[in-house]
Amino acid sequence: MSGARTSALATLRGQIERIETAEVVHQHERVALGHGEIDNALKGGLARAAVHEVFCEGRQGVAATGFVMGLAGRVSARRPLLWVRQDFSELEAGALSMSGLAELGLDPRRVVMVRAADVESALRTSADALACDALGAVVLELWGDIRQFDLVASRKLTLAAQGSGVTALMLRMAAQPLPSTAETRWMLRAAHSPPGPMWSAWGAPRFDAELLRNRHGPCGRWIMEWNCDECQFSEPSTYSQPVAAAPAHRPDPAVPWQRRAG
Repeated sequence: MSGARTSALATLRGQIERIETAEVVHQHERVALGHGEIDNALKGGLARAAVHEVFCEGRQGVAATGFVMGLAGRVSARRPLLWVRQDFSELEAGALSMSGLAELGLDPRRVVMVRAADVESALRTSADALACDALGAVVLELWGDIRQFDLVASRKLTLAAQGSGVTALMLRMAAQPLPSTAETRWMLRAAHSPPGPMWSAWGAPRFDAELLRNRHGPCGRWIMEWNCDECQFSEPSTYSQPVAAAPAHRPDPAVPWQRRAG
């Protein structure tokens, strides 16, 4: 009995050591997004070799797609990117724009598009692609609440990502978050452009990003601005506007005129 206990104890110690070692390695495989507060919450940046989920509300698919493109650009490290889409997703949200990718500062020549006829094909293709360590990232775009993507399917994608080092980014349109093995889960909305003259209305893309799940840190909600030249996120830029000083000899009006910012 003593020998069996010693052997069991040694086995447990070995398992704990492997888990702790994997955790240390995992912490180093992170890519800074460029937004200081978010990178701090993520313990240095977005984890590679993991699954990350991006959801959107209502008709916010364009914002969520742009956000996922930005994440893919950060984690792919100039390697090819595979984007898997359901046919139904393209019917509802439209085709991806390669010129839009170029305007975001990303190279469309590194993007390989795969159109899947159904959810099963999309999941199978994504799992196979995640096993290829030549890729930088795999984006899986699914439409609606689907029963095929459960904890088993999520775990399969996570294991494939961990085995190859390729990052999986899931773009979920018209869906509600469910339990999964995702490292992070985001809810995306388009953020308001800053105030300014009409001729400067075309500025940097802004995202209202809410971090709903973070396995290794706190959650929160931030405004993220995408820098197309540096291909990274940042805190929103400040735009100084001239403001007239209030006369000192007059009391504040009962209903002051205010301009709603953001």
